[in-house]
Amino acid sequence: MAMDKYEVVFISTPLIGNLVPTVEFSHHLTRHDPRFSATILIITVHERIIVNLYTQSLATAASHSQSHVNFIHLPTVQPPTRYQYQSSLGYTSLFIDKHKPHVKHAISTLASTTSVAALFVDMFTTSMIDVAQDLGIPCYLFFASPASFLGFMLHLPALATQLAADFVDSHSGLIAPKDSAIELIVPTFSKPLPPSVLPSSVLKRNKDGYFWYLEHARRYTETMGIVVNTFLELEPHAIASLSISGLPPVYPVGPILDHAGASQWHTDGAQLHDSIMEWLDQQPPSSVVFLCFGSMGSLKGPQLREIAIGLERSGYRFLWSIREPPKGKLDLPGEYTNVEAVLPAGFLDRTAGLGLVCGWVHQVRVLSHQAIGGFVSHCGWNSILESVWHGVPIATWPVYAEQQMNAFELVKELGLGVEIRLDYREGSDLVVAEELERGLRRLMDGEDEVKAKVREMKSKSRMVLMENGSSCKSLASLIQEISGRIQGLKKDC
Repeated sequence: MAMDKYEVVFISTPLIGNLVPTVEFSHHLTRHDPRFSATILIITVHERIIVNLYTQSLATAASHSQSHVNFIHLPTVQPPTRYQYQSSLGYTSLFIDKHKPHVKHAISTLASTTSVAALFVDMFTTSMIDVAQDLGIPCYLFFASPASFLGFMLHLPALATQLAADFVDSHSGLIAPKDSAIELIVPTFSKPLPPSVLPSSVLKRNKDGYFWYLEHARRYTETMGIVVNTFLELEPHAIASLSISGLPPVYPVGPILDHAGASQWHTDGAQLHDSIMEWLDQQPPSSVVFLCFGSMGSLKGPQLREIAIGLERSGYRFLWSIREPPKGKLDLPGEYTNVEAVLPAGFLDRTAGLGLVCGWVHQVRVLSHQAIGGFVSHCGWNSILESVWHGVPIATWPVYAEQQMNAFELVKELGLGVEIRLDYREGSDLVVAEELERGLRRLMDGEDEVKAKVREMKSKSRMVLMENGSSCKSLASLIQEISGRIQGLKKDC
């Protein structure tokens, strides 16, 4: 008897932090159950060169492997005009929405030759739920951020009433509480949230990013289930809080990681990576602090100079990834042609035997090196999962998106990090050298309890993916739900 075959389709926001975990989850799903194959629909943004290099490498790799994951590049569309949006999220949401006819055509073409079992959207491609509904295909949400933030998004429509009543516009452009004692109750956080850690798009209530946060959050409940890149042992309170009636079932299946990292496709290639790894090979175990602010993270000259002063004063060995701020609104950070010009005079010479400054770095490979003893991170969720997997404690320096809330959870709820700042964002006061130096000392020489918890979570992060592990069981439940739903539809026919 022939084995049933199921095709699942993914559509991701065209950003590295969204696309990479989507691709890795598709591989994870198809490896776990040979009945499944996956097709990932690629949205192209010409200005995002790094994203395009990554997607091109995916198609090349698929053509030379036995993978059950295929890729379709959707036709390009006209971007929104500058009068149609006020924020990057507004632009992204409108741009994705314009792809609906192409997504519908691609899925319809697939459905003519195979059984399409599900469409997976992500946190910002929720407009594609309309396509799934039009075609009668079950739709699921793949959520690449933590369960705590998923709970915040689901709670946001209710929270909006409090934001309207208790907050006022401030000179910074961010809303501020009328009373400094105001805190926010979000069920997926065990402690009250200070308003200062909310995403900038939520705090800029007069911009369209706030509307789009509400719109995407509203649509999450229209899906058949929500798959989250986390695991029960890491976020027990948040996951338990999501198990309430009225919400789609939640499947924590993480940690889903790209263990190869960018070494296989980034333009700087293996040569730069090899030189960094050779330098790390020469350092004592757990002696190097690694500073990296993510694929979209960059800091301006005055802040870079404070970091340099703090590093030099601290005396710790360091590996510091510096990216040039993007030149346009749709661009990603780039590489400095002369990084020495933005650092204090003589810094590179004085620290030549102590540290290494580089541009883009293959983060997951660096975190896996035994010389790394601490990670100053922007607290993107992918980075947090990578640091947990490799047992590297984090010092928090959030920059954008939901990273302030991630930093709060990491330090205040999970005890897996130390604080440099929890609420840093564009426009914040500088993190001065002394502040960084204090954080580095706690990260590298203190906080033994944090280091012990990180080592314990490293072990748990691997066990959950093994047979009978919590994430393995959760994935099996998801597969059973998808296949069972399709079998039910066949019987109805």
